Amino acid sequence: TNKGIAKQWDVKISNGKIVQVGENLPQGNAILVDAQNKHLTNGIIDEHTHIGLSRGVNEVGANATAEVRMADALNPDDINFYRQLAGGVTLAQQLHGSANPIGAQSSLVKFKWGDNQEGMSFPNAPKFIKFALGENVKQSNWGGNPNRFPQSRSGVEQAFDFWFTRAKEYEKEKKYNKNYRKDLRLESVLEIADNQRFITCHSYVQSEINMFMKVAEKFGFKVNTFTHILEGYKLADKMKNHGANASTFSDWWAYKEEVREAIPYNAALLMQAGVNTAINSDDAEMARRLNQEAGKLVKYGGVSQEEAWKTVTLNPAKMLRIDHKVGSVEVGKDADLVLWTDNPLSIYAKAEKTWVDGILYYDLLEQ
Repeated sequence: TNKGIAKQWDVKISNGKIVQVGENLPQGNAILVDAQNKHLTNGIIDEHTHIGLSRGVNEVGANATAEVRMADALNPDDINFYRQLAGGVTLAQQLHGSANPIGAQSSLVKFKWGDNQEGMSFPNAPKFIKFALGENVKQSNWGGNPNRFPQSRSGVEQAFDFWFTRAKEYEKEKKYNKNYRKDLRLESVLEIADNQRFITCHSYVQSEINMFMKVAEKFGFKVNTFTHILEGYKLADKMKNHGANASTFSDWWAYKEEVREAIPYNAALLMQAGVNTAINSDDAEMARRLNQEAGKLVKYGGVSQEEAWKTVTLNPAKMLRIDHKVGSVEVGKDADLVLWTDNPLSIYAKAEKTWVDGILYYDLLEQ
């Protein structure tokens, strides 16, 4: 975090935590891993993934499904966890799809491939939920249910307004009627309005991003993270003032109409404006090379190597509100570590070993 890139240092781990960092640490009875001429980093954190969800990514039956939980669909045996350990990923947020304005509750998981559901879940994780804007929500490119509201961008805004208004009414019911009927959907929406649950919002177009920030401010909360956010460079100043994070792609565009104005300098411009910015995958294949995606920021925008690396480590940890536990190699943090054969931002780098909570889950030399 504040020491930059340290050379010739040792890192000692015990009971799943980093206990010492410094030069020439005494080995004691510890197992020695020789990392000479290699690069040790903390594990990559993917703010946006859909892996490990057994046919449970999209519940399309209503425009708000806030009672649905991604944790209930977690499949610890998904081979993608192992493949991404081979790319240095140790932690991710499992998100609902983008079929609904208000999607489902997120799941935050450590990549302890093959463990049980409880073992993979990040302990005492902050509460998150998926929201969405754009073409997917109004069902313009996938058919969906033609009778389901909304079918337009203006309808999406009104759907948000309706559910937050209803949640505030529900709050009054709970306060004044001891025999109120508990509604799990409204409970979750109310947590957002009360700043107890945080939004990751699928987004692309400037006008919609601006709209949703205004809706949030009307109801007294902030949008935690805009994900994809490919037109973020157009209103980075507004995002900074609102307090929103940005989780984006490095150079992924042209796959549908609303990403026509994406540019590869988006992340760099957001960072220059002071917006906490991450690079995410949203794709099982891309997640295997998030280190290279971060490296592209050095090319597109002249981002320093250290700041580029933070876009897949410390920055997503901050937006997931867990940077006090993960995101950098520091004493007291979880021992989620990766040993690379080369500079991790290089296309030549391979993850040689990947540890999660101090346990070796991937070893290139012992496959």
